[in-house]
Amino acid sequence: MVNQNRSQVEFVVLMAALMSIVALSIDAVLPALPDMGSFLNVSDPTDNPKLITSIFLGLGIGQLLFGPLSDSFGRKPIVYIGFIVFVIASIICITTKSFEMMIFGRILQGIGLASPRTMCIAMVRDSYSGDYMAKILSIVVMIFILVPVIAPTLGQFLMQHYHWKSIFIFNLCFGILVMLWFWVRQPETLKDKHRIKYRLSIFKTGTIQFFKIKPAVIYTILSGLITGSFMVYLSTSQRIFEQQYNMKDEFPLIFASLAIAVGLSTFMNSQLVVKFGMRRIVNVAMLSFVLISLVYIVMFSSGNNPSIEVLIGFFALQFFSIGFIFGNLRALAMEPMGHIAGIGSALNGFISTVMAVPIADYIGKFVIDSVTPLFIGFLVCGIISLALFYSITDRVSKVIKRI
Repeated sequence: MVNQNRSQVEFVVLMAALMSIVALSIDAVLPALPDMGSFLNVSDPTDNPKLITSIFLGLGIGQLLFGPLSDSFGRKPIVYIGFIVFVIASIICITTKSFEMMIFGRILQGIGLASPRTMCIAMVRDSYSGDYMAKILSIVVMIFILVPVIAPTLGQFLMQHYHWKSIFIFNLCFGILVMLWFWVRQPETLKDKHRIKYRLSIFKTGTIQFFKIKPAVIYTILSGLITGSFMVYLSTSQRIFEQQYNMKDEFPLIFASLAIAVGLSTFMNSQLVVKFGMRRIVNVAMLSFVLISLVYIVMFSSGNNPSIEVLIGFFALQFFSIGFIFGNLRALAMEPMGHIAGIGSALNGFISTVMAVPIADYIGKFVIDSVTPLFIGFLVCGIISLALFYSITDRVSKVIKRI
């Protein structure tokens, strides 16, 4: 029993470490956006957030490619292929002097990192099911959330003492260490009986099966809406705190404190989900998400920003709600797809991410001298999500039982 527990702990931490490469590649770069834009001769500062959203676009594309392949060739080989792509992309980002080539490198980074990100979820689904799967995913996400707590501070430290390129070098070295750990310690989780013989038609047949499972499709769309609204914050947070509030030095600390709010709720979710169930928790969390957004908009309808303390309070409440949503929506979407976990995870990630990027880019253009457009985006995405959630809740159990 002790060895089993230790093995499970190592599995959870390793999955979180694999996902952390993604978080580092996104969040550690945030303090460096102005310097990167200046180095790359970006004329419009509002284009700098594309250095963040572009990696998400790559993540969406990569998941669609790697997920189906993993159902045939196993999870581990696909992780290795993805990491090789990430290495090549990192070299491009370190050596280029062109903004367009940097965007290409970031998209390529996202494609490569889509492999460990997708395989983490598929490996958890291979090993667990139901509400316990949601618990394991919540613990993985909780550990993963710790990375944004330290990533901006790490990025700022590296940028101040060396150069913004050192952030990419550090991420690459961290990734190599995690890959060595994964290679030595993680066994293949895809059982032979669940392997699908590779043929080009598996993309077609798997996709058809996915779209026949209406709860999986709806929960995937919900993930896209919530992820999109949260991505607006990620891509504009540097501009909000450094330019609107003139708090450049405090930005990493503020970002870390808000990440803790998400981490706390994901930890609480891991303790509560088995008792109360995923759907009930998602329902309450999404209602809170909508109500908090509405209260902010009513209070600050003039468009004038509140004090920094009030803004952080609203963000903390909002992200606390989001922490109960992310992992559960992904688990709810994956629950009826055990027979197509690889392509199911891929389509879930691809659709939700491809939805999220244009949502973030569109709303982000309005976040110039006020934070109110961000909360309007939260509200609209939240209301649509609630409507979709209530449209399928009564039928979900029956569909899952039939499958």
